[in-house]
Amino acid sequence: MEIGLVGLGRMGGNMRERLRRSGHTVIGYDPNPEVADVSSLEEMVGGLPSPKVVWVMVPAGEITRTTIRSLGELLDEGDVIIDGGNSRWTDDKVHAAELGERGIGFVDAGVSGGVWGLDNGYALMVGGDPETVAKAQTVFDALRPEGEAGFVHAGPVGAGHFAKMVHNGIEYGLMQAYAEGYELLAATHVVEDVPGVIKSWTHGTVIRSWLLDLLVLALEADPELDQIRGYVDDSGEGRWTIEEAINNAVPAPVMTAALFARFASRQDDSPTMKAVAALRSQFGGHAVTKVARQEVEKPA
Repeated sequence: MEIGLVGLGRMGGNMRERLRRSGHTVIGYDPNPEVADVSSLEEMVGGLPSPKVVWVMVPAGEITRTTIRSLGELLDEGDVIIDGGNSRWTDDKVHAAELGERGIGFVDAGVSGGVWGLDNGYALMVGGDPETVAKAQTVFDALRPEGEAGFVHAGPVGAGHFAKMVHNGIEYGLMQAYAEGYELLAATHVVEDVPGVIKSWTHGTVIRSWLLDLLVLALEADPELDQIRGYVDDSGEGRWTIEEAINNAVPAPVMTAALFARFASRQDDSPTMKAVAALRSQFGGHAVTKVARQEVEKPA
C-alpha cells in the first residue's frame, strides 16, 4: 500500500521505517528537510495514488488542526485522513464533520509504543466508521505488534482518542505508584540494593509490567537518578481524563492524585506547603524550617 505520512519526529520517523520494512511505500513530509521525502504537502499528496490515505503524526492542538484543514483542501472524495497524534477526542468529531462535507473519510488513532514501537510494534486504538477504517487496515496491521493483539476498532469517530486518553490517565497512576515505591525504598537504610529489588519485581510478581522494565533500565543507567531533575510535564491527556471522569461522575482518585503530583513537581518551594507549615506552627507550635537569607550589603 502507498501512504502519506506527515510528521517524522521520534515516533513518526520510526513508523515510516516499520511500514517500509513491511513492504509499504511511504511518502513522508516534515518541515525538517533533512528527514522529509518531499518538500511540501502538495508534493506528498500528488505522489499518492487514489484513493489516498494520509497519516498525520504531529503534536496535538493547533498544529494538527491546521494540518488537517490543509490536507482537506488537497484531498478528494474517497480519500482518508488518519490523525495518529494525541488529539482531544472532541476535536475528532469536528474534523470528521468538516472533511465529510468533501467526502473525505476521517479516522482517529490512539497510538502507544513510544520509541520502542519500531521493533516491538504499536498498540492502536482507532475510531471511525468500518468502511473508512478498512481502507487503512493493512497499514494498521503492519504497525501493530506481531499476532492478533495490539489493535482495536474502538468505535465511531472519537473512540480511538478517547481510549488513548484513558490509557494515558492509567499510565500516570502506574508511573506514580512505581515512583513512590522507589522513593520509599531509597529513603530508608533497610534495603541496600534498591535497583536490584525493583529488578526482582519484573519476574513472577503481580506488579510486573513494561513500565517497570523501563524503570529498571533507567536505574541501571543512573542508580540514584542524580542526573534527572524531579520536574514532570504533562501532555494534557491526564487533565482530559480527569475532566471526563468529573463529567461522568466516575471516581478517579489515583489518576487525579498522579496528575496533581506532576503539578507539585514544578514548584521549587511550594506555596501550598508553606501555608501548611505556617498553619502547623500557629495551631500546634510545630517548628518550621526557615529560609536561609543571604546578607545584603548596605549601600555606602
